Amino acid sequence: MRSRLLTLAVALTAFSALLIPPASAALRDDADWSEHYFPSSDGVTRLHADVLRPKGMPWDEQTPVILTVSPYTNHSGSLSPTEDQNGVGPNPRFYDFLDLTGALTKGYTYVMVDLPGDGGSGGCNDWGGVREQAAVYAAVEWAASQTWSTGSVGLIGKSYDGWTGLMGVATQPKGLEAVVSLEPVYSGYRYIWMNGVRRTNWPYGTSFTQVDAMPGRLSDTPEYHANGAPQAWCYPVNIAGHNLDDSETGPYWAERNLVPTSLGKTTPVFLTQGFLETNTKWDGTSQYWNGLSGDHNHAWFGQFNHVRGWEKTSDGERFQTGRSVFIDEMMRFFDEHLKGIQPEVIDPVVSVQDNLGRYRAESQWPPEDSHLYQTALNVGTYTDSGSGHGLRPNESQTMWTVSEPLAHDVWFSGEPVFTAGVDSIPNTNIAANVYDISPDGAVQMISRGVSLLRGTGPRSVSFTMYGQDWVIPAGHRVGVLISPANTDEFRYFATRQDVTVRWAKIDLPFLTYDRTEFLDGGSTPRLESYLGGNKTVLSAEQLASYEVGFTLPGPLVTPEPPPPNVE
Repeated sequence: MRSRLLTLAVALTAFSALLIPPASAALRDDADWSEHYFPSSDGVTRLHADVLRPKGMPWDEQTPVILTVSPYTNHSGSLSPTEDQNGVGPNPRFYDFLDLTGALTKGYTYVMVDLPGDGGSGGCNDWGGVREQAAVYAAVEWAASQTWSTGSVGLIGKSYDGWTGLMGVATQPKGLEAVVSLEPVYSGYRYIWMNGVRRTNWPYGTSFTQVDAMPGRLSDTPEYHANGAPQAWCYPVNIAGHNLDDSETGPYWAERNLVPTSLGKTTPVFLTQGFLETNTKWDGTSQYWNGLSGDHNHAWFGQFNHVRGWEKTSDGERFQTGRSVFIDEMMRFFDEHLKGIQPEVIDPVVSVQDNLGRYRAESQWPPEDSHLYQTALNVGTYTDSGSGHGLRPNESQTMWTVSEPLAHDVWFSGEPVFTAGVDSIPNTNIAANVYDISPDGAVQMISRGVSLLRGTGPRSVSFTMYGQDWVIPAGHRVGVLISPANTDEFRYFATRQDVTVRWAKIDLPFLTYDRTEFLDGGSTPRLESYLGGNKTVLSAEQLASYEVGFTLPGPLVTPEPPPPNVE
């Protein structure tokens, strides 16, 4: 208890440790700025909005609205400590979006609404809970109902404010016509936990306690400051919920799980998710994506990190996603659904990037011809030690299963499923990793998953692992490691007791057909750093001792060309 109180005290005082990057707040030459307040769905909480209208446009002229609902749009959150606290203007969090798209000059109004407790909005932060979902609902309906709005609203955001976009899909406010969600959270639980095992970003609630407690600029209005004053009652609630409720179906996390809310929703969604994310992980992506209905959804799944689709490297030389077309594709999406402009270019439903850096078009994810191939794994007993690195496993870890060298290329595409029968005391841990093993024995992780082993005695465990799109060339091997831990991504409370794996199997996803046509684009900085990292090398003797016959597909099939059109 003492450590939790200390964590809370640090969170309440460390205002300078915000997640918002410093930038200058300023008025834009292409915009007229105004501030507004309106009630959230509870009728009590006052929400604050910054509105940027096209410069000089009469306020009775209607435009569609692009909206961001965020914890990151506090006016002072944009300032470094040396900048003028008496400056004016909204937070520039998405000024790069406005600069690159020219959205204001093209007849859109851009609105930023602070989540409860953040910026100039009243109430208390809820970290994805019902209060924040209600605020997103109210923000969309408010923007749609204004005299300067056509009634058509699109949500845009990355990470947390990508999560609020998915809240809009879940709550279905009137006027919501499209959502662009970049590297979002799908479930608050899965951001902090995976199957009962804590990620290394725990305890996470403290970060947003700091964001909530951040005051506005000295020049902000009295109402802005009064609304934004900390309401500390919610801080221990969030911190306790984050750290004590270890089940996604528990009372704190169930309301913050948006994965099942996508089922049957027809609101058009443009989603991006990096296979190699170091922040908002892949966990939940496929389930959310495949719950959506309608034929207007788009996604980019690629070898990139926690970036916006248009971001470049710091030197401005390369796109972080390996492609330059994101802005054009996104604006075609907004134009179609907010303005009714039918696109002249038909963009792929899914643009997916493999480990060779190549983008291609797919009609669904996982691809239609991706099938699961099941292999029985080597088993044994290990100690729940809390040690074991996923990316660079210790070569002495012996619960490996390794295929023979591949006679032909295989194309891993989708999500593996690991299942095992175990025997241990309660609350021990298990991890399963899939690797591409080169001829020299160097291992490169493709996918991973972990789970807490709840219960006691003989029982089974099964979990879906991270998705990936990865060509494994002939001569390489497929490897699977069962171990106690992945300490590079998870924190462990080790029991130091033995876990016996009585039987285990893995279902690996592989394509049937070869792909020979690719979209514009190339490798990413994240992919290159991932491939270039230090690797564990298994000896020839180890490879031979771990080898079993894997169930794998035959050679990739060249698809037959479609028949010619005959009049």
